[in-house]
Amino acid sequence: MSLKYYILLLFALCNHSIFAKHIIGGDISYVCNGINGTKKIANYTFTLKVYRDCYYGILSKFDQAAHIGVYAKSNNNNYRLISSEPINLKEIIKLETVNPCVVIPPDICVDEGLYIFNLDLPIINETYVIAYQRCCRNETISNILNPGDQGAAYTVEITPLAQQVCNSSPVFKNFPPIVICVNARLNFDHSAIDTEGDLITYEFCDPYIAGGKGGSPGYPGKETDCTGVTPDPAKCLPPFSTVQFRAPFYTVFEPLGGNPPVTINTLTGLITGTPNIIGQFVVGVCMKEYRNGQLLSESRRDFQFNVTTCIDLVNAKIASDSVINNKEYILNSCGNNTIDFINQSSDEKFINTYDWEFNISGQIQSYNIKNPSVSFPGIGSYLGTLFLNRGSIGCNDTATVRVNVFPDIKADFSFQYDTCIAGPVQFKDLSYSGSNKLTNWNWLFEPQGRSINKDPSFDFRTPGIKPVLLQIKDINGCIDTITKDIRYFPVPQLLVIDPSDFIGCNPMEVLFENLSYPIDSTYDIIWDFGDGQTSGKISPTHTFDLPGIYSVNLKVRSPIGCFTEINYPNWIEVKPSPVADFIYKPQDPSSFHKDILITDQSIDAQSLKYIIDNRDILIQRNPKYTFRDTGIHEVKQIVVHASGCQDTLIQFIDVEPKVTYFVPNAFTPNGDGSNELFYGVGYVEGMKNFEMSIWDRWGSLLFKSNDPNEAWNSRINNTGSIVQNGVYVYKISFSTPRDKLVNLKGFVTVVR
Repeated sequence: MSLKYYILLLFALCNHSIFAKHIIGGDISYVCNGINGTKKIANYTFTLKVYRDCYYGILSKFDQAAHIGVYAKSNNNNYRLISSEPINLKEIIKLETVNPCVVIPPDICVDEGLYIFNLDLPIINETYVIAYQRCCRNETISNILNPGDQGAAYTVEITPLAQQVCNSSPVFKNFPPIVICVNARLNFDHSAIDTEGDLITYEFCDPYIAGGKGGSPGYPGKETDCTGVTPDPAKCLPPFSTVQFRAPFYTVFEPLGGNPPVTINTLTGLITGTPNIIGQFVVGVCMKEYRNGQLLSESRRDFQFNVTTCIDLVNAKIASDSVINNKEYILNSCGNNTIDFINQSSDEKFINTYDWEFNISGQIQSYNIKNPSVSFPGIGSYLGTLFLNRGSIGCNDTATVRVNVFPDIKADFSFQYDTCIAGPVQFKDLSYSGSNKLTNWNWLFEPQGRSINKDPSFDFRTPGIKPVLLQIKDINGCIDTITKDIRYFPVPQLLVIDPSDFIGCNPMEVLFENLSYPIDSTYDIIWDFGDGQTSGKISPTHTFDLPGIYSVNLKVRSPIGCFTEINYPNWIEVKPSPVADFIYKPQDPSSFHKDILITDQSIDAQSLKYIIDNRDILIQRNPKYTFRDTGIHEVKQIVVHASGCQDTLIQFIDVEPKVTYFVPNAFTPNGDGSNELFYGVGYVEGMKNFEMSIWDRWGSLLFKSNDPNEAWNSRINNTGSIVQNGVYVYKISFSTPRDKLVNLKGFVTVVR
């Protein structure tokens, strides 16, 4: 069986903050060292094992003193404290993989903290419960609610019967694997060893909750509170709460979800199944010990399963023709008894030895190299095996190879065709097979030309050197291939031309599409269009400038001298066309003069019309027209010849928008009602950015306006004091509708 190399770290292992929540498992076991019959006291040695993430150092350190609570549980499940003892950390053990082919990524790390302590406990009629409480679990655990806000409690119970007989608890053999592979069969022995031979049962059960974030930065309370990081066992008595699974996908009995679920064997403790969901999962296991049907002890352990994606690390693979069930490689040899095997096994840095064994005529032949060359005695089927790291524990893999030696096979064919006149090429199969039974013929003539007939024919559409491939297959699946070149340069059996038009108006442009085959640029091609012009293109475009009826001729010569031609008499008719033309006056129409006179200057026009701005239609030859507005206007002339041919001319006429503005040089604001105001006159529609200002000779601003229709009344700002008679300066600026800037400056005299 191939081993697994873990290629994806669990998302929980990639975030520094997660490792502040680092407790991932634990359990407690005990050994009874003897009973003082006089005092009725039993002496016990307890072992607490706590498992934590260790990659981020101080964030995952163990408690130097683990506070253990010892409680007595009555038959009605009432608890009382017996003692609370701080137990010093004895040892930290880094868990290592025992399989040399399993590579654990560098940032996945698990330490085991070991605490060992002795207690003298009176023999009582109540059950002792030994418990250790600690926060916190990883925040990214998938199967329970609020995992980062709560810790765990690990317990072992000693019944009155166990006290009386000085019973020692079973001890779990192993801690679960650090990482397990998604979609791979899991077989983990979660059983325990019991030196006294008592009956042990196993079941999935609810993991306990203990502690929380209290006492941490940002969280109220003390670390020793029952909701704190290190609960005080004297204040925090059982019974403990249990985790809440994310139902319905995860339950206490199906903690990894999936279908079918992972299960535990009640009697053997074997955890089996195929995890098919990636993530981190809390799993609780209760182990109960019985003697003569009576309960002696119960240990409650929980741990974290890390399920991730894996790939095969040591994988036996052989280059072959086919593979059966991913492990039996089939090699077929046709006519060759010696096989050069190509070993494609991986990963080479984990492979120390290659061992091949072949059963040849009842004898085993062995080879100890990576790529052996093996000679087989003749036609037949032979079985062999490749062993990688043969004899090693776990770090190995095997593959089976079956070699089929078949009779020889040879592909061959002949062909014939008319070399000068295009037509089908006839092919004849001349292939040979020692099996005397060919089953398949696959011909490839061109990328789109294929046949499965034994003796096919094929009509090439293009000339050239044609590589023709034949692949044959016989009853044994043996295949052979041959390719032969055919020099194919005939002229077309029939010249086929498709003009884009047969009748048109001059100048008439015609595309002569050449549909003949086979033809390409290596052929000599001469077109004669009947108007004195020629072309050497395969499918030319030609323009007939003058009216008339034209005959077209085409000559074709292949690279090997084959010749053909065709003549099309009176094929193209070109009719005369008129020439559209007109002028207009005036050349500079404006907003003051929107009328134009159009004068026709067309040639050979039997009729005509004008279309103005795709709206107004005029049919007079020399019409007058008044534009509705200023701007650019389209004037289209369409003329028609007696032959029915047309011509069109489009001209764009600019009707310029203009403004006028005239300023007087004096005004008489004397109250007689005549010439009382100073303002400009003219056509101001479309005027933009107008500004007028009046200044005295000392440079003082007397009046300013942005309205061309507002006048100055000789008062300062039109509301202040009246200015004296005299000469004043005006400045006027504005933009025309087409943004031409106009500046006016002059003098105005105030006379009363």
